[in-house]
Amino acid sequence: MLNLQWGVLLLFMMLPLHAQNTDWDKINSNTIFNMITMQNMDQDLSHVIQIGDFNNAELSLNARTSIAVKQLGDYNTLYFINSFTDKETKASITTQGNNNIIDVTGSNSISEGMQINMKGDHKTVFMRNY
Repeated sequence: MLNLQWGVLLLFMMLPLHAQNTDWDKINSNTIFNMITMQNMDQDLSHVIQIGDFNNAELSLNARTSIAVKQLGDYNTLYFINSFTDKETKASITTQGNNNIIDVTGSNSISEGMQINMKGDHKTVFMRNY
């Protein structure tokens, strides 16, 4: 019995400890996605990539929403609200250009798997799914 206790203790001592090993001085816009991925490995992640200046993505999602967002350009805005239902939703939204707005509220069977691709400048899309 004593050998089993020492074996278990030795096993736990040999395991690498990764808790709270964050060097906060090295966190920046290039490393933050890696930090988020490390903390949420067991969850389905929504991916937001923004390349440009003054882009904004405001997402209010339920736990079963998977969304991929790419905003390429300057002054692009996305409002995506899917917190009113518990249905599984998958969406992909890509914006290329400057000063574009996409506003999506709700989800239903028609919007399941929806893909929005916007190219150009100064465009707006409003979508309501009830």
